[in-house]
Amino acid sequence: MPTVTVFTPTYNRAHTLPRTYESLCRQSCDDFCWLIVDDGSTDGTAALADGWIREGRIPIRYIHKENGGLYTGYNTAYANIDTELCVCIDSDDFMPDDAIAIITDEWRRRGDARHAGLLGLDFDYKTGLPIGGYFPDGMSECYLLDLYIQKTHIGDTKPVMRTELMKAVAPQIGFPGEKNFNPIYMLLQVCDDYPLLTVNRNLCTVDYQSGDSMSAGIIQQYFNSPRSFSKLRALEMGLKRSTTLNSLRVATHYVATSMIAGNRRLLKESPRPALTALALPAGCLLYIYLRHKRRKC
Repeated sequence: MPTVTVFTPTYNRAHTLPRTYESLCRQSCDDFCWLIVDDGSTDGTAALADGWIREGRIPIRYIHKENGGLYTGYNTAYANIDTELCVCIDSDDFMPDDAIAIITDEWRRRGDARHAGLLGLDFDYKTGLPIGGYFPDGMSECYLLDLYIQKTHIGDTKPVMRTELMKAVAPQIGFPGEKNFNPIYMLLQVCDDYPLLTVNRNLCTVDYQSGDSMSAGIIQQYFNSPRSFSKLRALEMGLKRSTTLNSLRVATHYVATSMIAGNRRLLKESPRPALTALALPAGCLLYIYLRHKRRKC
């Protein structure tokens, strides 16, 4: 049994997956397996995966599922992973040659049941630099939400999680017809209770894609999946490590996305109704702004 499962949810990325595959084949440590979760691709991804499995260069498991959005790919992955650690590498990204060695060495040296896993850095493909810079010197661990609230590090990071903790909060339950439900929902639940060991090293090189990525067209996603965004904001409001100021900001977004969804029970369903009532004016203004921006798109 390897220590790490690298899982890759993918949809019609046959043109970028070979780079991910080659980076895994170059790993200096072979203590991992690769799980490809195909979210209903129609571009030959299945044939690619079949060829790689027959090559036998690295252990690969391929699962094809009906198209349901990124979070359903994470759900499928967590249901099928049985290694101690797991890390998501997107289908347009790749790992540096020593990433698995860094992960396994750091976890054996520092890992224990008190931590959710490791938190490494994402590097930008075009610049070759860490996105948001390095972690501060001397910081050995952190809570994920603290990292952003305290602006300790602003930018993408790469979490490597204990599988048992992710299984405990999976599956993420979405809404019919809404595919843009960010799987960070599960990560936030785990990382509200457990800190992550920080690793000031590159664990993933990110090549941002245009078009159908989670980062593209965020305003359109608000209108395509408003109940999902509202559910995420409700979770964020209730996190133990959230500050009042951050929760007020989140409540404003909760109000706006609830209004997009036509939810008249937004106060009753809020985990912090008093704070949500306070955020109503700002939330209404944000809702108007989002509708205006959408019409201009």
